[in-house]
Amino acid sequence: QVQLVESGGGLVQAGGSLKLSCAASGNIISINAMGWYRQAPGKQRELVASITSGGSTNYADPVKGRFTISRDNNKNTVYLQMNSLKPEDTAVYYCNADVWRLGTLTMYNYWGQGTQVTVSS
Repeated sequence: QVQLVESGGGLVQAGGSLKLSCAASGNIISINAMGWYRQAPGKQRELVASITSGGSTNYADPVKGRFTISRDNNKNTVYLQMNSLKPEDTAVYYCNADVWRLGTLTMYNYWGQGTQVTVSS
């Protein structure tokens, strides 16, 4: 099996910064795309940013210029550096990954358990 474990969430004042980490572990051959999603109360889960195994990135418009996604392929870890945080960034942030598993010829999609980010005004 494969697990994604997030860390780095917390409470921060508007204008502050946080860095999220998500480490994948288990029967992994390789990981294709990795990404961060978020879900605020009463809203649908939405894509924040994604990154391919080659390092190509994609960002949602509300976070462009403020958030940076990166990854360490040797550690099977993806990061999200969040700067200039706003109260509207408050949400549970989820890690997502497309994983090639040992012993299979199939790519599986996995989610982390989520980490809370709260930005106070």
